[in-house]
Amino acid sequence: MKPIKTALATLSAAALALGLATMGGAGMAHAENQTNAANHGTMHVTKSPTCGCCGAWVALAREEGYDVEVTDIQNVTPTKRAAGIPGDLWSCHTAMIEGYVVEGHVPFDALAKLLEERPDIAGIAVPGMPAGSPGMGDDPAARFDVIAFGGDAGAGEVFYRAGL
Repeated sequence: MKPIKTALATLSAAALALGLATMGGAGMAHAENQTNAANHGTMHVTKSPTCGCCGAWVALAREEGYDVEVTDIQNVTPTKRAAGIPGDLWSCHTAMIEGYVVEGHVPFDALAKLLEERPDIAGIAVPGMPAGSPGMGDDPAARFDVIAFGGDAGAGEVFYRAGL
């Protein structure tokens, strides 16, 4: 009986150590993302004051380390038109960062790619509100496209594929 208890105690300790090591690595990766995000200045988000999914996306952006300023307005349509977002790419909220438009529930890996590569485009968008996108359930396995528009992307081309 004693060897079984010893084995279980050892196995539990090993599992705890592995879990702590894994969490530490994940935390370090997250900290690195926050440092990178902090280097990009303030993100300005325009959204409806009653939109919960937009609020969830803003909260996730802050968790990623972005400095976010929010403007709540009843009618976001003029903002989208002024930003030059094609109508078929509209979503619920519109963000601006470093001269780029970020429309809708864009995953933060796509946003990081945009800010790192700095393509000659107006911005990126996730049309509609795909289930599992950031703020819409946050499922890393959710599959949807992030579309670039303006500049070299013209009316729109795939910039990033989420969930692949």
